[in-house]
Amino acid sequence: MSRIGRKPISLPKGVTCTFSASDRKVTVKGPKGELKQVLEPEFKVTVGADSVEIERPTEQKRHKSQHGLYRALIANMVEGVSKGYRREMELIGVGYKASAQGNVLELSIGYSHNYLLPSLAN
Repeated sequence: MSRIGRKPISLPKGVTCTFSASDRKVTVKGPKGELKQVLEPEFKVTVGADSVEIERPTEQKRHKSQHGLYRALIANMVEGVSKGYRREMELIGVGYKASAQGNVLELSIGYSHNYLLPSLAN
């Protein structure tokens, strides 16, 4: 039994969700942008005023796993368009150092040279 899939997804203020039955696409719009996800044709999506629910067609193992997956994907889309995504990392130990220079993260983690990671943010 998929417990994650049965849980409804609440929509915060300013976020709208639409489901197009013809092309099986869920579209989530919010203050931070718009995201889309295509679902398999067997799944049924019910969009309410402030929540979204997904129903699976059968109790097959494949449908159970995809039920939880689609619910998690749509919940992550809602979070992304409302709050955005954020990643926090912590370096623990002696001799490690990280510094942000503009949109580049410079890591000094024990190698002979520093690693420079460009930011994925727009």
